Amino acid sequence: MFDLFYTTRDMRTVCLTGGRVYLRPPLISDFAQWEELRRVSRDFLVPWEPTWTADALTRNAFKRRLRNYRNDWLDGWGYTFFIFERKNHQLLGGVTLGKVSRGTSSSGTIGYWMGEPHAGKGFMKDALPTVSAFAFEKLKLHRLEAACLPENVASKCVLGHAGFRQEGLARRYLKINGEWEDHLTFGLLTDDDWRRPVVDPSHPAAYRFAEMLQDFDD
Repeated sequence: MFDLFYTTRDMRTVCLTGGRVYLRPPLISDFAQWEELRRVSRDFLVPWEPTWTADALTRNAFKRRLRNYRNDWLDGWGYTFFIFERKNHQLLGGVTLGKVSRGTSSSGTIGYWMGEPHAGKGFMKDALPTVSAFAFEKLKLHRLEAACLPENVASKCVLGHAGFRQEGLARRYLKINGEWEDHLTFGLLTDDDWRRPVVDPSHPAAYRFAEMLQDFDD
């Protein structure tokens, strides 16, 4: 379900809900939750991510992220969301639909992270199909792609549950924690079974974004 408003131009008016989670674009007011979650999850996340910079958890670095997210959104190149638990609005992780290509390929690439305190609880299994719904139903994309390290069993499970099919092995595909690593590649087509989560339509909208627009440019 797509709660509140929907436009692809204004990232601040989009809220997606699915299962136990809702997803919306990051705001500057999320910094404290984001910094704490990333800090306590650092050892858990570092083996699966690009090398963290020395200032990775600073407010200025977070602001740079927001500017990049906004530019990608306005260019139609990428759409970044934070994942929140619906019952308490707690930040759980994030997911990005990036490298969006129109025309012949009509595709995008999915990347995601989950904070260690919330890993293994099925939240990402709700979040990924929700983003797939956004990609296929609203952006009208034809194909989504994702990749993970061969030893990342949890990620392979999440992708399989979301309907992605393993398609191959990309050698030294991404630089992860300072090393070029092989990755398993996965694909999902708009006519595949991507298991969009069921949402209770009576559940109130998670946020009223009109009251929060000023946060973005602070």
